[in-house]
Amino acid sequence: MEEKKTTKAKFDQVSAEIEQRIHDGVYVSSQKLPSEYDLAKEFGCSRLTIRKAIDDLISKNIIVKRRGKGSYVMTQPKIQSGRSGLQGFTEAAKAYGKTSRTEVISFEKVAEPAEAILSALQLEEDQPIYELVRRRILDEEPMTVEKIYLAEEYVEGLTKEDFNGSLFKLLEQKTEIAYSHQEVEAILVKPELSKLLDVPMGDPLLQVYSVTYALDATPIFYDISYYRSDRYVFKTTLTRYGH
Repeated sequence: MEEKKTTKAKFDQVSAEIEQRIHDGVYVSSQKLPSEYDLAKEFGCSRLTIRKAIDDLISKNIIVKRRGKGSYVMTQPKIQSGRSGLQGFTEAAKAYGKTSRTEVISFEKVAEPAEAILSALQLEEDQPIYELVRRRILDEEPMTVEKIYLAEEYVEGLTKEDFNGSLFKLLEQKTEIAYSHQEVEAILVKPELSKLLDVPMGDPLLQVYSVTYALDATPIFYDISYYRSDRYVFKTTLTRYGH
């Protein structure tokens, strides 16, 4: 009985270590893993233990086994923004079965909002606007940095600590969110974003401008977000009439 417990603990340990190596980029997408013999020698265990660890990773859709050719790292799918309609980051993470958290970098009143922000929110210069900057993290991996601009009526009485969770859930206490218009373009990583998103300088990012509206077409917030292009893809629905 004791031997079986030890074996189980060992294959769990091996499985976790291989998964961590994939996460850290030691083994990359489509790469063939070392042979069962080599892994057994490295981990100091039997080939049966390695097989059990590989089977565990296969069940998690992390590894794929090709008959007669060995085990390979599966290509990890990108997070698909818009897959299930208009969702917040927290909702999308839950739909993928992943754990999310938010780091609030700043929340403050904007002294002189840019014309683009005033225009997007359909506000006058004398109407207070607040900027919320957050970093969103998925399974402990930084995914996006967002700069969100909101009229005072939607954030009145709120503090920086109130924005650690779902923004949609927070705003829907005051209004009903209906739809969002987005524009996506590719940019190169700048120093600040390189550090926040753990992406090398010069790599591409997806810069997304969006305005989110209430049912009566009133703008609720204007958002400039930066997404890792290696982890995100955007899905949109296009309609064609009168052609």
